[in-house]
Amino acid sequence: MEKYYELKIDDLTRKLPLIKLNDNVAIASFVLLGDAELTHYAAERLARKIDFDFDYLVTMESKGIPLAQEMCHFLKKPRYVVLRKNVKDYMEGHLSVAVNAITTSAQQQLVLDGNDAALLKGKKIVIIDDVISSGGSIAAAEKLMRKAEADVVDRFAILAEGDAAERADIQYLEKLPLFQP
Repeated sequence: MEKYYELKIDDLTRKLPLIKLNDNVAIASFVLLGDAELTHYAAERLARKIDFDFDYLVTMESKGIPLAQEMCHFLKKPRYVVLRKNVKDYMEGHLSVAVNAITTSAQQQLVLDGNDAALLKGKKIVIIDDVISSGGSIAAAEKLMRKAEADVVDRFAILAEGDAAERADIQYLEKLPLFQP
């Protein structure tokens, strides 16, 4: 098995280490956190794809946070909302849903603070993520937005991994293959 996958997004290139998840699947490990250049670059390109009216970007903790921050800058939006991985002491009236993701073996949850839920009620939402693979995180985020009575109008990611690249309901910059270990 190769040790790296060379990812190209327009003029930007990154060598991603291949990581075995199990006996059947290996992934190219894409870690957005800490890569300010890639975050800025991808945010600018994703923001260009949003040519419609919406109210808020919503992302999942943690790798989507810097992407949403940068996208807000390009879209001239003053605020975005983060779905957390667990309940924080400061949260009141929170909403939560279970989520399964390809890169995490145990079931997790997504949590929306009650104040953010009130902010999103009746609003047009764009969900942002770094990578969409199995679609579990996006599906959970959408379920949480329905609980908050928000309207998801689109979904964006930097990369669509494996079969996600065939989905018609997401927009992304590049495909990312899955690998055999």
